[in-house]
Amino acid sequence: MSVDTALPPAAPPAGPDPVATPGAEASQGSRVLRRLRRNPLAVVSFAVLAVAIVVAVLAPWIAPYAPEQTDFANTLAPPGTAGHLLGTDDLGRDVLSRIILGSRASLEVAALAVFTALVIGVPLGLAAGYFRAADAVISRLTDLLLAFPFLILAVGFAAIRGASLGNAAVAIGIAQIPGVIRVVRSDALRLKGLDFVAAAVVDGASDLWVLRRHILPNATSVVLVQATVAIPAAILGEAVLSFLGLGIQPPSPSLGTMLANAQQFAARAPWAAVLPGLAIMLLALAFNVFGDSLRDALDPKASRR
Repeated sequence: MSVDTALPPAAPPAGPDPVATPGAEASQGSRVLRRLRRNPLAVVSFAVLAVAIVVAVLAPWIAPYAPEQTDFANTLAPPGTAGHLLGTDDLGRDVLSRIILGSRASLEVAALAVFTALVIGVPLGLAAGYFRAADAVISRLTDLLLAFPFLILAVGFAAIRGASLGNAAVAIGIAQIPGVIRVVRSDALRLKGLDFVAAAVVDGASDLWVLRRHILPNATSVVLVQATVAIPAAILGEAVLSFLGLGIQPPSPSLGTMLANAQQFAARAPWAAVLPGLAIMLLALAFNVFGDSLRDALDPKASRR
């Protein structure tokens, strides 16, 4: 009588493969999209952002008037005036046209600022989370930057470098770097302690390979959520700098500049200040809501905590 001594097939490893295959990535992407579609707030905020981005891209062509074009016969005209749907400012410039082009400038500054923060903050956060020696230096630098309020950093840089759209974007981006470093460092520390990273190190993988192949791909969701959180802060930062005269300079339209110009006419023409303020609020709120929805879609457990 023979005895079958063949070993049973090895059980598959528990949990998902940390290095996602194209099929797994597509499946995860479809799940995220499905969760977003089921969230009414995510759908509404995405629709608002899509419209805002399309309007910003096509702003020079869809704005009824040039931003500096004046109509002295209709200064401080209320909304609904013939030829000026949202009224005019103290120089007779069309408020709707300036809001459209000012929103374009706000989104440009926000995109440049967040790009600057991610390009600098993500590598430093990965290094701080993975290399213990680098963590001591980078964390102290982060603490030093966090000791200065966002507005002080942005205003100081803009005052030194000069007032312009590009300098405002760089100033806001530098002020957002510490937040990016901390978020990415925290996730890198978490991923570093997982088994698949230890297995890669035992197999002889270099540190750069582990960071590029394992840590960074698995930290992408955290980076995306951080970007959606940083954009509304950048929009508000640009409005503050322009309001103080350290951002976009006239005659270029800016929502912050419109608020600064309208404050002296707030009693006579409140719409000149209220409408740009509503535009800022709508953009920032839409990004915040979509960022929260994206975070919940990428990590469903977060919404149940």
